[in-house]
Amino acid sequence: MKALFQLASLSILLLSCGREPDGAQTSSPALEGTWQLFRATLIEKGDTTVTDYTGKTSFIKVINGSHFAFLQHGRDKDTSVAFAAGGGRYELRDSLYTEHLEYCNDRNWEGHDFAFTIRIKNDTLVQRGVEKIESAGIDRLNTEEYVRVKQ
Repeated sequence: MKALFQLASLSILLLSCGREPDGAQTSSPALEGTWQLFRATLIEKGDTTVTDYTGKTSFIKVINGSHFAFLQHGRDKDTSVAFAAGGGRYELRDSLYTEHLEYCNDRNWEGHDFAFTIRIKNDTLVQRGVEKIESAGIDRLNTEEYVRVKQ
């Protein structure tokens, strides 16, 4: 009986070694890096807005093993495009990428989580998900298309 108990305990120990604790982050080397946004599509209240980020507006997202950050600004000094920045932790489970926005120049966005489905093919990252902040009246479907910045 004692041997059976020891065998069961050893089996449980070995099986638990390969598991991540609840809430643990799984990063992906394919996701990590610097990404240049080239197109964003917002669908809000039935209206669709497509923004081309290859012209007057520049937007990058940097993702490492535990955090993400984004920066947006106008390419021209005379542009009316406002500077925007934010970042925080993220979690990745298979194709579910969830951003925990901890820092943002627009404080209405801080402290919110945004879940996206991601797809990476070659050097292109597509993330799609709902951005919802009830207190700010934001409820929209956001699809962002990025290309990896070459080192």
